[in-house]
Amino acid sequence: MSTSQYLKVTSRNVLLPSADPQPATITINRTSGKIVSIELCYLGDSENLHWRNYCDPNIQVLDVGDEHILPGLVDAHVHLNEPGRTDWEGFWTGTRAAASGGITTVVDMPLNSIPPTTTVENLETKRKSAQGQCWTDVGFWGGVIPGNQKDLKPLVACGVKGFKCFLIESGVEEFPCVSEHDLRGHMKELEHEPTVLLFHAELESSPDFTCSHSSANPTLYETFLASRPEDLEVNAIALITRLQEEYPLLRCHIVHLSASPALGIIRAAKKKGLRLTVETCFHYLCLSADNIPNGHPEFKCCPPIRNETNCDQLWKALLDGDIDCVVSDHSPCVLELKKVEEGDIMAAWGGINSLGLGLSLLWTEGKKPRRGATLSQIVEWMSKRTAEHAGLDAVKGSLAGWS
Repeated sequence: MSTSQYLKVTSRNVLLPSADPQPATITINRTSGKIVSIELCYLGDSENLHWRNYCDPNIQVLDVGDEHILPGLVDAHVHLNEPGRTDWEGFWTGTRAAASGGITTVVDMPLNSIPPTTTVENLETKRKSAQGQCWTDVGFWGGVIPGNQKDLKPLVACGVKGFKCFLIESGVEEFPCVSEHDLRGHMKELEHEPTVLLFHAELESSPDFTCSHSSANPTLYETFLASRPEDLEVNAIALITRLQEEYPLLRCHIVHLSASPALGIIRAAKKKGLRLTVETCFHYLCLSADNIPNGHPEFKCCPPIRNETNCDQLWKALLDGDIDCVVSDHSPCVLELKKVEEGDIMAAWGGINSLGLGLSLLWTEGKKPRRGATLSQIVEWMSKRTAEHAGLDAVKGSLAGWS
């Protein structure tokens, strides 16, 4: 291992802010881990070859040639289920998976750990569990559940990046969903805080909605798709934007948007100037319900993967700026809960495991001529905007010198 104080990484393809990949050299202080300078030149070019013979013991030069140097990616929607459900995925394995795919920061959701991150005490329990196990930087979202309004401001003071709530049952009993009445109390508590409220945006029109699908074949993907129609997302986002009119200072964020019919409401809200941001996920942009085989619960997630036309509309919205960023919503579980042997999609845990695979997935799909996404755009969606969303943009999301 080198003992030099500084590392110079040089490449013909460095992705700097507001630019296409270009020749550059980045100098990093090994002690602080910070970038101290960026020079717009590639040290491997003939006019700079004197660096190969430069023998300053305090400087190591790493020439990566044509390889791309990108800012560390920020995945702002990850379920690391420790403590309580560590066998589903914990900090040790989850952050290693993230690092393998260029993700240097993950922001952990307030569920499915036990306890959930709904109080300061529970946050400290989670932090203690993470100590000594993380291969990336880790931030934490807090949780909004019925009755925890008075826990919110203390959680902000203790550093949570924002709060997540469900408008439909979450799937774990320790994290119940909130009603419109609950939300008004929570939004009033948060409206003057430097934070954001995240919504799992599915809302049933009546309590008996799910009963109509109980007799259908549970191994058919169409059965599951019919049980979580687009209207659930449309209903939820209509409610969220209506509440934003009452609490305009509080930024609201739609997690894992899958239903393109909700885009009209989103566009109208943004046009009004409401503080609304939106994410979608790799699986909604790279997979289609048209190609999902029956009896394969590994494709189940909530909200569901929809058809190819819907996927095309999500891509258009992403390229147009109506969708702000892309995340994994990595939500693993133990094998028996996925019901793979039975092929029972309806009974299986809903969640797709893709932590660390996102850049490869999005680049493979995005560079297709029908999509037309550039590497710069993909990194913006996966790094710059996710860092901004989680309030980390002062130190994450772009390659820049530290001051």
